[in-house]
Amino acid sequence: MDPTPIADLKFETALAELEDIVSSMEGGKLELEASIAAYKRGMELMKHCQSQLTDAEAQIRVLENGQFKDVDRSTLEAS
Repeated sequence: MDPTPIADLKFETALAELEDIVSSMEGGKLELEASIAAYKRGMELMKHCQSQLTDAEAQIRVLENGQFKDVDRSTLEAS
């Protein structure tokens, strides 16, 4: 079965897959060709995640009228 196209993945799903790839590569259980394929997919996943984070940052900037504001962590943690 072919893996899901990266463009169709939500951020959390892509990040979880990337973490799985890193774990399997660090474990040294992949053969050379599988390692290369995993590396390529991991790089694509990383770019996808970075793009989604950049898009989210742009949306926040619009919501904050073009200026980032400090987040009060105590307010977030109380929620």
